Amino acid sequence: MNDTTKLERNTWKSYFDNVSRLLDGKRVEIEVASLAIGSQIAAEWLPALGVTYDEQADLLAIMAEGLDHMIRHPREVFVQAEGDELQTISVTDDDGAIQIIRFREQPAR
Repeated sequence: MNDTTKLERNTWKSYFDNVSRLLDGKRVEIEVASLAIGSQIAAEWLPALGVTYDEQADLLAIMAEGLDHMIRHPREVFVQAEGDELQTISVTDDDGAIQIIRFREQPAR
């Protein structure tokens, strides 16, 4: 069963620091949706490297192989997990754009 939880701002840094340790072997897809641009894929299943929140800069960063995706001034953050496994991060930024970050296992070779 998937559980969706709204994260309180004061937990973002510690939550994403912990999540980053669990991303080994995961791939990430980043979708950005806003009235200005519609819905666009910013990254398509790249190897995930980490997620971090910088409180002073008010910046959420998603790092993937060959890409650092920055979300400035996030307003709301929701996470969806199955058990302890993070599946989706949904972020609404200050401009009202919604950024959906999905994770999945890297396929076996």
